[in-house]
Amino acid sequence: MMKVDAVITWVDGDDKAHRAKRFRYGSNGILKEEDKAGDTRFSSLGEIFWCVASLNRFAPWLNKIYIVTDGQDPHLEDFLAENFPQGYIPVEIVDHKTIFRGYEQYLPTFNSISIETMTWRIPGLSDRFIELNDDMMLLAPVNPHDFFLEDGRSVWYADSYSMHWTRFTRMLKGKGKVTFKGVMYNAAKLAGARWRFFKLNHAPRALQRGFYERLFTEFPELVTRNISHRFRNAVQFTPQEYQLMKLHYGGGCVVRPVRPYLFFVQPKKGKPEYLESKLRHLEESKALFACFNSIDLATLEQRARLERWIEERLDIKLRR
Repeated sequence: MMKVDAVITWVDGDDKAHRAKRFRYGSNGILKEEDKAGDTRFSSLGEIFWCVASLNRFAPWLNKIYIVTDGQDPHLEDFLAENFPQGYIPVEIVDHKTIFRGYEQYLPTFNSISIETMTWRIPGLSDRFIELNDDMMLLAPVNPHDFFLEDGRSVWYADSYSMHWTRFTRMLKGKGKVTFKGVMYNAAKLAGARWRFFKLNHAPRALQRGFYERLFTEFPELVTRNISHRFRNAVQFTPQEYQLMKLHYGGGCVVRPVRPYLFFVQPKKGKPEYLESKLRHLEESKALFACFNSIDLATLEQRARLERWIEERLDIKLRR
C-alpha cells in the first residue's frame, strides 16, 4: 500500500504567549485588518481534536499525522488513548523552526500561506501526503484512492473559474484585501493559466512532496518571496494551487467537482438563523469532508449542538 501521511497546520491564538508575540510583530494597521490578522484567523476551540479524531475514525490507513505549530502542543495523547483504545495513528508535533530551518529570519510567522509553502520540509514526510487545516475533518470512511490513484496521480477537489476578474489586478499589486480566491489566482497565473483556474475549496489537499522540492530547487527566489511576509499579503500565492495547476497541465492529477464531497460551514455575523439552517442540512449530508470555518463566531448553543453532532458522528467523547 502507498505510504500516505497527513499534515495539519494548527495554532492556538488564544494562548497568551502567542497573542503577545503576534502583537509584538504586527503593526497596529495590520492587526486591525481581518483578512490579515483578525482574531478569528487564530481562534482555537478544539477543532484540532475533531480533525485528528476523524482521521483515526475514517482513515486509519494513514501512516502518520504531523501537526505543524509554533511552540505549542494540543496534548492529544490522553484524548486519543481514551477514544481509540485499540490503537491510533502516530502523531508528531513539528515546530515552525523545523520547516523554516535555514530561513529563520522569516520567523515568527503568523501567515498560513507562508507556513504551507514550507510544510513539505517536514523531516521524514512521505512523498504523498494530505494537508488539512485544523478546522477540516472527515465525515465518512475514505481510502487512499480518494486522494491518490494507483499510478501516483493526485486527486483534487476543486471548481473551475474564469481568470477574468478585474479585482485581481489590484491584488497582484498588493493593494487589495487578501482573499481566498485572490491568492489562488496569483498561483494560477504563475503556473501559466490564461483563461481558467481551479478554485480550491476547504477540503483536504493531496500533495506531492517531490513537486515542492523541485520548485524550491529551481526557483528559490519565488519561494523565498512567498515566505517573507509575517502576515498574509495580497501578493502571495497559494502553494497548493500552484501545484494543482502545474500537475493539471502535465497530466499529473485528476480534478473532481467539490460537490457532493465537501460540506462547508461558516457562521455569518448577525445571522444566527443561517448557521441553524446549515446545521440541519449537515445531519443529512453524505459528504466525505467538512470544514467548520470561524466557529468562534457561532453562539455557545450552536457550538454545543455541533460538538454533540461530531461526538455522535465520530463515536468519540470530546473534552470540555
